[in-house]
Amino acid sequence: MNDMTDIEILKIDTVSRHYGEGETRLDILKDTSLSMRKGEMVGLVAPSGTGKSTLLHLAGLLERPDGGDVLINGTSCGRLGDGDRTAIRRMEIGFVYQFHHLLPEFSALENVMMPQMIAGLSRAEAVERASQLLDYLRIGHRAEHRPAELSGGEQQRVAIARAVANAPLLLLADEPTGNLDPVTAHYVFDALEALVRQSGLAALIATHNHELAARMDRRVTLSEGRIVEV
Repeated sequence: MNDMTDIEILKIDTVSRHYGEGETRLDILKDTSLSMRKGEMVGLVAPSGTGKSTLLHLAGLLERPDGGDVLINGTSCGRLGDGDRTAIRRMEIGFVYQFHHLLPEFSALENVMMPQMIAGLSRAEAVERASQLLDYLRIGHRAEHRPAELSGGEQQRVAIARAVANAPLLLLADEPTGNLDPVTAHYVFDALEALVRQSGLAALIATHNHELAARMDRRVTLSEGRIVEV
């Protein structure tokens, strides 16, 4: 029997991405590859302007590669139709951004329930799952508060709970602690790391915080359009 950690959740296979054509063409990624397995945390530490956001957008099926392919849990996604790509993105990929993007008119609990109800869960099931996640992230006591009533660290923990509400295989995070002070950043990262380890999902986390990146299983950067192990 194969070890569960051998399961390849994300495979970026010789992917290229450029913008513009002819003399104005700008090559962002050039035949670059990356594989991630179940339960693995990979830190993406790269300067601005090197293609970090493009890489995350390709991994999250928000953009299509100009060459190569992106596979999610073995499924080739490069040529899938928009409907199929949306379905995979909704059920198998979670996103956490630098800004929490919580819906201001809804409570923390309702924000975490939303993706589950869109996916077809009953309200009762969504309430139970959302409550469990908020409790796990030690913010259950703030479940009925709206985002404006929460601190920055609390808002980001709600955003993390929302990102994993549908039990995705892959978590993509773009500077998830970038707007937080150092103490709060460590607290939020502790919560994120514990959740990743406990659930066994694969997590690609872009960060400028080298101290946090050092805690991950691997670190990669981008150099001349290619992913390089650090």
